[in-house]
Amino acid sequence: MVNNIFLGLGSNKGDRLYYLRAAVKKINGFESCKVLAASSIYESTPYGNLNQENFYNAVIEIDTGLGVIGLFKFLKNIEKELGRKETSEKWGPREIDIDILFLNTLIYETDDLIIPHPEVYKRDFALIPLIEIAPDFIPPGQKKKIREFDLSNIEKHIIGKLDYSLI
Repeated sequence: MVNNIFLGLGSNKGDRLYYLRAAVKKINGFESCKVLAASSIYESTPYGNLNQENFYNAVIEIDTGLGVIGLFKFLKNIEKELGRKETSEKWGPREIDIDILFLNTLIYETDDLIIPHPEVYKRDFALIPLIEIAPDFIPPGQKKKIREFDLSNIEKHIIGKLDYSLI
């Protein structure tokens, strides 16, 4: 089976590029994970709480032997290692944010985790990088490839594409 595991990365505190690269390095450095592809890095205006710095966003594709809960805990631990503090503020500033956008064809919902990410279809800073690295991916519950999605009605947050790579 081909894995289609896509993670959304975002940072808007401190050295944003450093945090994205450090997260990718930690993911790829773990014996049960391998980064297969990385999108370009996009600068985006904030989503939700608008009174904060712009984000750097990217999407990576990984392969892993971890199950859904193991992967979630692993990613939360990376966020913590990179300085992210738990707060009750939704959509606030953060050193690093790592979201599981899609995990193969899994549809999963608990109080702590929803896959596919519940807002992935609203966010150009998730969809555009995803289309860049996996244009033929068909998300669970959908009948068309991600590149065939109509993006005309989603909020526009991307303000630029940066000339940096993550891998």
